[in-house]
Amino acid sequence: MAKLRTNKLAGFESGAGYMFILPWIIGFIAFTAIPFLALFYFAFTDYDLLSAPGGVGLDNFVKMFTSDPKFWTSLKVTFLYVLTAIPLRLVFALAIALLLNMKIRFVGLYRTAFYIPSIIGGSVAVAVMWGQLFGLNGAINGVVEAIFGFHPNVSWIANPDTALWTLVLMAVWQFGSPMIIFLAGLKNIPESYYEAAVVDGAGAFQRFIKITIPLLTPVILFNLVMQIIGGFMTFTQGLIITGGGPIDKTLFYQLHVYRQGFEFFNMGYAAALSCFLLVIVAIFTALVFKSSSSWVHYESKG
Repeated sequence: MAKLRTNKLAGFESGAGYMFILPWIIGFIAFTAIPFLALFYFAFTDYDLLSAPGGVGLDNFVKMFTSDPKFWTSLKVTFLYVLTAIPLRLVFALAIALLLNMKIRFVGLYRTAFYIPSIIGGSVAVAVMWGQLFGLNGAINGVVEAIFGFHPNVSWIANPDTALWTLVLMAVWQFGSPMIIFLAGLKNIPESYYEAAVVDGAGAFQRFIKITIPLLTPVILFNLVMQIIGGFMTFTQGLIITGGGPIDKTLFYQLHVYRQGFEFFNMGYAAALSCFLLVIVAIFTALVFKSSSSWVHYESKG
């Protein structure tokens, strides 16, 4: 009898557990699993959102590599953005995290202030504001005129040579999220390590290189992977601030996908582009994890 009661209790607890996670399961199936499978299906079809999709085999992928020059342009722009904005953002985030890890007054207020750009940075309002700041009559040119006495006759956001770099600068400005993660990693480094290093005569730079960086490498790995994924998904800045211009200098890959799917109604081709982006992100992530064995240090491994 006791064994039967125990089995019933275990069954009830198991059922209750499934009931608690049921909303997540429904959401995952409806908003992740089904769209993910549909993506691969539509990638092999000619689908314009208005009529039923028809199978075209590998035609979308052939078109991607042979007859779509904007595919290569958007790929080049996105790679350049990721390879410049992400390292700069991580370096800047780590530098600010080191400063905020010090025992100073109002440090909580400073952390909040530095984190705010990451909260609002992806919004349309901030994108519009950024475009105004770097416009011909924007605040940036006003500051230059106030300091140097001349007004630059250039719109930084509309100049083919500087447009992408203004968006890189915006990405660096949104350093709050990796900063908080770096700060959490710094808090987990035992203070005794630094005290022992000081006793041994190690300077601040040596402590940073020999203690901080090695013990922070798992956090660096996490931030690097997350930022790479986010970098390849950049979209709002290119759409709102520059519209992909001037002369496609800020035509991000995701913006190209959006235009193909929702402006030109080539949803099948847009799905194929998205599949290729998935492969690119997977390759980059795999390479980072593969290399991590040579530079990531875990304390449990000694």
